[in-house]
This record gives sequence, C-alpha cells and structure tokens, in this order.
Amino acid sequence: MKSTIELLEHTDFPAIKRRQLTILQVNMGYLCNMSCVHCHVAASPYRTEMMSRELVELIPEVLQAQNIDTLDLTGGAPEMHEDFKYLVTAARALGVKVIDRCNLTILMEEGYEDMAQFLADNQVEVVASLPCYSLENVDKQRGKGAFDDSILGLQKLNSLGYGKPDSDLTLNLVFNPQGATLPPNQQQLEADYKRELKAHFDIEFNHLFALTNMPIQRFGAVLLAKDQFHPYMDLLKANYMAANLAEVMCRSTISVNWLGELFDCDFNQQLEIPVPNKTRRHLSDLLTQNPSGDDIAIADHCYGCTAGQGSSCGGALEEEAVELVLADTP
Repeated sequence: MKSTIELLEHTDFPAIKRRQLTILQVNMGYLCNMSCVHCHVAASPYRTEMMSRELVELIPEVLQAQNIDTLDLTGGAPEMHEDFKYLVTAARALGVKVIDRCNLTILMEEGYEDMAQFLADNQVEVVASLPCYSLENVDKQRGKGAFDDSILGLQKLNSLGYGKPDSDLTLNLVFNPQGATLPPNQQQLEADYKRELKAHFDIEFNHLFALTNMPIQRFGAVLLAKDQFHPYMDLLKANYMAANLAEVMCRSTISVNWLGELFDCDFNQQLEIPVPNKTRRHLSDLLTQNPSGDDIAIADHCYGCTAGQGSSCGGALEEEAVELVLADTP
C-alpha cells in the first residue's frame, strides 16, 4: 500500500496549540472483523497489533492524573481486544464517560453476542459507523452483508434503549463519503438518515456525525491509484475555513496507539507523526506531565478537519450549512 506521508509533510497549515486535555482517545489495536475501503487505520481480521495488558492497566491511572472526563476507544474493532471489558468497567468506576467506536457488525459476530448488553449495562456511548442508509452503498464500501448485519446491530441496540428519546443511552452514527468529495451538510443528512432508517427498519438514533475522508492509509492509496490525490487536496484547501481551527479535536484530545505512544490525533498516529514535545511521547509521561499548551504536529491532511463544515471525531465543527467550493475530480 503506497503511503501519502511524503506528499503531506510539507505544509502551510497554521500552527496550533493544545488547550486543556479532556479526551483520551485510545486505539486498542488494529484487529477488526472487517476491511473497509475508507478505513484510515487499514484494520482487518489479519492484523495482530494489540495493546498489552500492562498498558491497558495504565490508562485508568492517566485518566485520574489528568482529570480526563472522556475515554474514547477505537481500533480496529476495540471490542475484539481481550481487555476491552476490563478497561470499560475500570473507567466507568472512575466516573469517566466511555465512547465505543463500533462498526455494528461486531455485535452480530459469534462470541460477541453479549457485547451490546455489556455496553448498555455500563452506559457506554456508542458511535457507530454506517456510511449510508442503503444496502448497495454500504456493502460497496464495507463488504457484502455489512449492511444487513449493521441493521441487526442497530436494532439490537435500540431494543436495549439506545437512541430512544426517553433513554440516557446515546447512539450516534457516522457517515463517510464514498469517494473524493466532502460530506454534505450534517444537519440535512441527519434528517435523511432518521427518516429512512425509521421508515424502513424502525431504527432510532441520537445524532449523525459527517466525517471527511482523510488522504492517508487505505483511502490515500486509493486516491493515488486513481490519480485523485492532488485534486482531492485542492478540494480540501479550497474549502478551508479558518473558524474551524478553534474547534479541531486535537486541541482537547490526545491519541494513544497500541504501543502507548502519544499523537495529536488518530490521523497523525497512522502517519506516525509523533507529538512535537519530546519529553511527553508516551502514555506513562501523562502520569506526571500536563500537555496543555503544547504545540500540535501539523501536515497537509489537517486541511481535512478544517474544510467546509469541518470534521472531527464528534462530527462537523460548523453547525450551519457551508457553501463548498467545487474542484475538478476525475
């Protein structure tokens, strides 16, 4: 798989610094039951990189030391880590909010039949990937049968109270465009998702997060293969919105990889761009050192978080509709 890092590292993106650290995002490993085209970590059933038990046990200590209020668990499929349940219960015992970035299909896999109930019992917020509300588009992006299993997973979560108006169990969905385009307006798309999923499958959820595809890893390699990399970067830069700089996720988040190394975001993690401060580059450093005020490592892919309505792990940064500047793409 061809890397895009050499095309991204020379940048004119504005310098930014971290504010107070409130979210610890942990990639527990790259093992996944799926191999999605848009996956920026290139996860698959064949990946073996998984966080050690020693590092997993360190995470609750860091949450306490930094007074972090949110633990954001990702992968791969984080639920496939043998210590996933241990970490969730340890964090919840501290009163920390836990987010599970779930691909939905894992809830239907053999051996994980009780996972949805576990998430509900521990009031874990579920952020679930569903690239579209139609079978054809989802299966094209995530593999044959992915849509049907995703719908069954959503219905299982709904049956436990997730996404219901009178429930405190939060279920948010994630949309990614299928190609080299920016996502449409998040509010309008959320309304479409809610209408279609309710009408056809009686599914309810709280919010939709529209995320921009990053020109890295598997998606970046596809762009290069189709000669779309430079047109896509032109599109991101043409739609740069300076106002989005105030809310980009790296200002309040630190990303941790399966080895315990620190990065300013999950995308920098996949590009292996470490945090600039050489004295704070490992999870254990956060036991005694506060990263607030540190410089944030930047490259050209940062334009993906600031283009148009903006993009973060919590969806669009700009609530209002934004007129996008079109760029020619093959």
